[in-house]
Amino acid sequence: MQILNQAVSLRIFLGENDQFDGKPLYEAIVMTARERHLAGATVLRGPMGFGKSSRLHTSKILRLSEDLPLLIEIVDSEDNINAFLPILDGMMSSGLITLEKVQVLQYGEKAAR
Repeated sequence: MQILNQAVSLRIFLGENDQFDGKPLYEAIVMTARERHLAGATVLRGPMGFGKSSRLHTSKILRLSEDLPLLIEIVDSEDNINAFLPILDGMMSSGLITLEKVQVLQYGEKAAR
C-alpha cells in the first residue's frame, strides 16, 4: 500500500442539542465544511458519554437522553484544516476540538486491477 499524502484529522466533540443559527450545530459544521470544499466530514453519534460538566448522556431506555454525544471527523490537508479553524471557532460556544497528524493511505475509489 502506498502512502499518498500527509493530512490532519480534525475531531469535534459536541452534543446533539448544540445549535448554531437556529439549526443543529453538527449540520451547520458539516455544511460549512462542504461549502469550503474540505475533503469530507463524518458525524458519529455516541450511545454514551460525558463532558466537562460530568453529566452522563446515554441512550439507555431507563436514562433516555435527547442530547447524545456527537463526534464530527474531518480529514484534509493541514492548510485547509487551519483555514477552517477560525470559522469553527465562531460557530462553537462549547465542545472539544482536537487535531492529529495522519497518513492518508487511500482516498476515493481503488483503481481496477
